Amino acid sequence: MKIVILGNQSRSVANFWTVLMRHLIQKGHEVLCLVPAGDAESDDLLQERCTRLCHYFLSRKGLNPLEDLRSLAELWRFFRNEKPDLLFTSTIKPVIYGSLAAKFAGVPHIYATITGLGYTFEADSVPKRIIRKISVFLQHLALKQAEGVFFQNKDDETVFRSFGIITETTRVLRARGTGVDTKHFSPVPFPSAEKGALTFLFIGRLLTSKGILEFRDAASILGKKYPKAVFQVLGPKENGLGGIDTEEIASWEKEGILQYLGATSDVRPYLARCHALVLPSYREGTPTVCMEAMSSARALIVSDAPGCREVIRPRENGLMVPVKDSTALAQAMEFMLNNPDQCRSMGEAGRRMAVDIFDADAVASHILNAMHC
Repeated sequence: MKIVILGNQSRSVANFWTVLMRHLIQKGHEVLCLVPAGDAESDDLLQERCTRLCHYFLSRKGLNPLEDLRSLAELWRFFRNEKPDLLFTSTIKPVIYGSLAAKFAGVPHIYATITGLGYTFEADSVPKRIIRKISVFLQHLALKQAEGVFFQNKDDETVFRSFGIITETTRVLRARGTGVDTKHFSPVPFPSAEKGALTFLFIGRLLTSKGILEFRDAASILGKKYPKAVFQVLGPKENGLGGIDTEEIASWEKEGILQYLGATSDVRPYLARCHALVLPSYREGTPTVCMEAMSSARALIVSDAPGCREVIRPRENGLMVPVKDSTALAQAMEFMLNNPDQCRSMGEAGRRMAVDIFDADAVASHILNAMHC
């Protein structure tokens, strides 16, 4: 079969779906990877992992309907010309415009993966409520065309049902996120540690919804009491709605609250140097970075939020704190600062969970079986 993997950026497809693509190619399928242009480094990685790399136009964070219509038209032309047998798509805009364009072009099999709800479902302002209504309508229209819809957690499925985006006739499927390549993310030695001198690493896009403000506040609280503790942020900057201004990040560094490490295509060296990963996100699908940290034998501190709950067994492989609670987050990090041996044992338990539950080969096999590939 000719299969199209459609994404909203080459970096995320390279990070999340390469194991799935490898399984497809091993089964003899032709795999076309379709992403927006603009990231040469990630494009090079994708070219090594798929049959053919192709580009299309997408304004990932934009709200201009003319730009979205351009994406829909380009995708329709691509599908009409290539005549793929199956479309596999993820993230909001590719799911909407990819599914609709594929249906218009006569693609026989369409599968969508819901990796999260996006900022519009926060609906904490009138503009967001308007955008949410439009998004709900478009997602309902798009997912009607899908042969199957993968959800990464039960909470997102519940929300989609409550808004009428999916119905009783929707074929709902479940996948444990994208899984983690447990060979690529092998366990690394726990860095030397002493009480009060651990390194906490936040990995994620610089968005308020990822809980970065709570991480900053907790780091500010603990930095005064534990001057040897290190708080680091790793992730790409976001210019759209909900993004943190680069000048604000620089001010946190100047005040000595935390270190900003920039963005990277390989998080493994940074995970190797930290003692625990912190992701106080407001909502996730199933957070890949947490699975990568677990596979690397690192403890987790996550929020009690949809998606994050999928990767945590409190007190076994990490700690869980209430959403948007900087004080509780600081207390969880302080527990690890005072108990580095437990931090180490939580990381070891996380590695066992990664191998037993979240291995990417098992996740990919499950997805392919569900799609009859």
